[in-house]
Amino acid sequence: MPSRPEQKAPPEFFYNDEEARKYTTSSRIIEIQEKLTERALELLALPDDGIPKLLLDIGCGSGLSGEALSENGHQWIGFDISQAMLDIALEREVDGDLLLADMGQGLGLRPGVVDGAISISAVQWLCNADKTSNEPRLRLKAFFGSLYKCLTRGARAVFQLYHENEAQLELITTSAMRCGFAGGLVVDYPHSTRAKKSFLVLTCAPPSISTALPTAKGEDGEGSSDEGSSDEENQTVSISERNRPRKKLKMTKKGKGREWVLKKKEQLRRKGHSVPTDTKYTARKRKSRF
Repeated sequence: MPSRPEQKAPPEFFYNDEEARKYTTSSRIIEIQEKLTERALELLALPDDGIPKLLLDIGCGSGLSGEALSENGHQWIGFDISQAMLDIALEREVDGDLLLADMGQGLGLRPGVVDGAISISAVQWLCNADKTSNEPRLRLKAFFGSLYKCLTRGARAVFQLYHENEAQLELITTSAMRCGFAGGLVVDYPHSTRAKKSFLVLTCAPPSISTALPTAKGEDGEGSSDEGSSDEENQTVSISERNRPRKKLKMTKKGKGREWVLKKKEQLRRKGHSVPTDTKYTARKRKSRF
């Protein structure tokens, strides 16, 4: 049996009533969600002006990550594709607004109204073609394109993800950059098996604005609370600058001239080909019909 949840079933089916309750009541999951959300908030680098921010929690589940946002004084909107997860969030009376939605079809929010976005272990689900109608590249494009539009300029989006391999990570990162984001991957405790965590940190900003990535944890031997991770080496930060695909330039053929055309026609005649007779119109440039 596959060990990764996204390989077992689509999220709306995998997180049924039983699985959703098991996930929400696990003390280990609750602790991990809280730590990951706090770290995501650090990486968002929101201005400390005392004004509550409107954030997105993409793949909010039963609201475990949203509770950390509320505790930090922020308002939030949660998106999730699992009805069972959202039902439990309603039972728990979380403070955020909850929306049943497939992020692979876009977010559908007004442009420039959101101050930041986080996602804990959700974006990698978009890489699975679990239905014949699901094309990962198109779903990632719809998601990142709609996210870029709804964020205020200069805002960040932080995605904690468990990518299956480097190809999957490259697919996610490239899709984000093509939609206009700048940023890259921040890896905390990169040489630890238990403590290693990957965060894709994206900035919605014009190319003229500096988009330097924050520092990863684990620098200069800084340890982790997890056992066996006290001997960390220096940080690992992979940076990807904005790189929109360039439009293909149309290649125009250089004019050959009458002399070249006549020479070419003569060569074809010698080889026995049927060639139109030379006239005053041979090799003359035609006027555009439009």
